[in-house]
Amino acid sequence: MSNAASFRTLLARRKMIVAPGAIDCITGRAIARAGFSAAYMTGAGTSATLGYPDYGLITMTEMVANASRIVNSIDIPLISDSDTGYGNELNVFRTVQEFERAGVAAIHIEDQVFPKKCGHLDNKELVSREDFVAKIRAAAAARKSKDFCVIARTDARAVAGLEEAIARANAALANGADVAFVEAPQTLAEIEAVPRQVKGPCLLNVVRGGKTPEVTLEAAEGMGYAIAIVPGLLLGGIIQTCDRLLGDLKEGKFPPVTGSPGKTFARFGAAEWDERRTAFRDPIKAAAE
Repeated sequence: MSNAASFRTLLARRKMIVAPGAIDCITGRAIARAGFSAAYMTGAGTSATLGYPDYGLITMTEMVANASRIVNSIDIPLISDSDTGYGNELNVFRTVQEFERAGVAAIHIEDQVFPKKCGHLDNKELVSREDFVAKIRAAAAARKSKDFCVIARTDARAVAGLEEAIARANAALANGADVAFVEAPQTLAEIEAVPRQVKGPCLLNVVRGGKTPEVTLEAAEGMGYAIAIVPGLLLGGIIQTCDRLLGDLKEGKFPPVTGSPGKTFARFGAAEWDERRTAFRDPIKAAAE
């Protein structure tokens, strides 16, 4: 079964999918090992790995390359940020082709002017509703498999209000999107209103410290959300841990030993590669491989 088909199966179960944010293969593997059913490649995290803020500075090629590496390192479906689709409908068409070819299960495309901003920053700008719908139509037409999931993200709440955000989400669903992503609702009442007023599955972006009030995952599922992404959990934890460990080292302190090189490499398939060291010396083993 393809990653996209696996993701469709998860959606059909009507149990909320929780997808923590991966920034690379290390965090992707950690998410899979922890038992989550899907992972989410965060654009902000990918930008950070390349030394940039989440200001739309990363290209489609760079995003697809990172997604491809993560897909190849995990055995669960990957949802990926794809920003605005990196241009107009033609760019969106190619964007979908490249992410699908990389084995990504789902992407979200947003209605900000490119270059975009993180959804929880101020002073965002939108394309017209008509331009957004055209991009969604292009995305739906571009996929080779109907299992590949198109998620329509709208940032209209911050610019034009919740009513316009809901209208854009519904227009996207009516024109080929599979899931709606209303970014950054600003009150608990708005969080509750989105899955009630949107005519299809909804995604909630859990950004602690952002513009959306914090709700538990249990509460979000009870409200009717189909997917919850938690993009900043591991990125924030990594930054805090690095700062702490490096601060201690600066003072001459080492943390307790928690593992060994062998245990670390085991997380990344060392046993399989060890078997291959000798497998091809024996013709019978080589034929079995």
